Amino acid sequence: MKKIVCEQTADAAIEEWPVRPYSKSELAHAYAPEIGERSALNRLSRWIRLNEALSRALRETGYRLTQQIFTIKQVELIFLYLGRP
Repeated sequence: MKKIVCEQTADAAIEEWPVRPYSKSELAHAYAPEIGERSALNRLSRWIRLNEALSRALRETGYRLTQQIFTIKQVELIFLYLGRP
């Protein structure tokens, strides 16, 4: 019974946060809705920077700190390493 609940929760997260391009601020706010936009952006940037495997994988996609939109591949990687919001 518990396994079904977990599968339903995972399905709901996938439905709510599909893999598609997201602006940095949109994704940052999704991970930290309780704080302001700038703080959420700083937090997401810190999580990415401190996760060496994620940082490396993002760089391999051409990720730059100054870009405003995460590509589909970058979003896939963020969801893989950080989980869905």
